[in-house]
Amino acid sequence: MSLNAIAQKLVEPGKGILAADESEPTIAKRFAAIGIGNTPELRRDYREMLFRSREAMTRYISGAILTEETLKQDGADGTAFIALLADSDVIPGIKVDRGTFPMPGSSGEKITEGLDGLRQRLAEYAALGAGFAKWRAVITIAEQAPSRNAMRANAHALARYAMLCQEAGIVPVVEPEVVGDGEPGDHTIERCQEVTEETLETVFNELRLAGVDFTGMLLKPNMVLAGHKAARQADVEEVARRTVETLRATVPAAVPGIAFLSGGQTDEEATAHLSAMNRLDGLPWKVTFSYGRALQNAALRLWSGRAENIELAQAAFAHRARMNSLASLGKWQGDLDRAA
Repeated sequence: MSLNAIAQKLVEPGKGILAADESEPTIAKRFAAIGIGNTPELRRDYREMLFRSREAMTRYISGAILTEETLKQDGADGTAFIALLADSDVIPGIKVDRGTFPMPGSSGEKITEGLDGLRQRLAEYAALGAGFAKWRAVITIAEQAPSRNAMRANAHALARYAMLCQEAGIVPVVEPEVVGDGEPGDHTIERCQEVTEETLETVFNELRLAGVDFTGMLLKPNMVLAGHKAARQADVEEVARRTVETLRATVPAAVPGIAFLSGGQTDEEATAHLSAMNRLDGLPWKVTFSYGRALQNAALRLWSGRAENIELAQAAFAHRARMNSLASLGKWQGDLDRAA
């Protein structure tokens, strides 16, 4: 498949991407919250529960972002996870960055690392069957942040990553996240819009300079939201309007799709905002979801590490995936969630 064909399949109408690439510290925190340990077996069992959810995976999920561990892992019966995903016609993806580290010469800002050896790793992942990859940059809003230096350094790394992916025949998912839950976290929605627009402008300038083919990539941005401690939280329509305004100003129409991160929103907020955006006229790209927590929360709580809870957990996962499928078509309504 061409890069464009893979990208188009990932944003097929009514489908979105499952982000199952939580780092070990993140999954440990989520497992601790439900009272289970973070072992390789439990991580495998949890992800296998998701991947074997036939209704969710075949109807509503186009791709799954994995860790290297999961990409190479087999289920309890010896079936490779890659094969399980292929059986549901889900494209495997891989998180390739090595995480965020303190930005030299900057207070509290982060730079994402992982470019060293990336060309070799991408060749290996492509041979294993990965069709797309993901790299996350974190842009912080604070009194002295973001600095121009941190923004440009992260954008440059995203562009180098994207170019290496396309060279390897892998679709790059470019994720510049303006985080809303950092400290102090009291910034207005107007400030978030301003920073998000500047970030995306910087990222696309770097992608253009690097020669990245916009038709063979996807963007995974944040929505435009007030900080989690802001005095005023915008309503659903304002979030949708400001987010789409920002994207129209910065994202070339050649990009096949935009798959949002949920960024600490509640399950229903992430769905409502996505649906409101898709009700706006004349979007030049497909607009869908690439959610982790906002797809998995209810399923994880119900599963709680117990085999006897698998069917209940899978039903919860399928419900959430269906709600976001409807949202990606602009057809979600709150009463559909509350009726479940």
